Amino acid sequence: MKAAVLQEQTPDWCVLAEQPGPDGGTMSTRKKRHTQNAFSLCGDLMLAPAVVAMRLPLIALDASSRAPKGIEAMLAVNEKALAFAEGMAAAQLVILRTALRSWPEVLSGRSPSFLSGGTLNESMVAALKPAGRRVRTNFNRLSKPG
Repeated sequence: MKAAVLQEQTPDWCVLAEQPGPDGGTMSTRKKRHTQNAFSLCGDLMLAPAVVAMRLPLIALDASSRAPKGIEAMLAVNEKALAFAEGMAAAQLVILRTALRSWPEVLSGRSPSFLSGGTLNESMVAALKPAGRRVRTNFNRLSKPG
């Protein structure tokens, strides 16, 4: 029930197609975990407009006060830069791991895993995960009263 509701609320670019496993029945545990991670990441990223709406009054208050200006704006810019750097490093690590795994796969007679498109999907999720984590923590921080 929860997956159906989540699938209805998520945009098309967030929904991963569920494919049957090699035995024709169920997906592997790794595929299920990856799908759950992608769904939770999309849920976190959908909070971004709410975080922006909660941040705008704080940024306006910073701009109009005589106190040292831009604390909330500085936080916003710094965390985006850090999330970008972490995401790019994570995506590159996934691609490097796949590249290192490709020759043993070829030499054992299997098709390299980077040809299946799963590497691109994993690297996209890894690149967006730090941003989703930051959005979730900001939403929790800004939604607390006081």
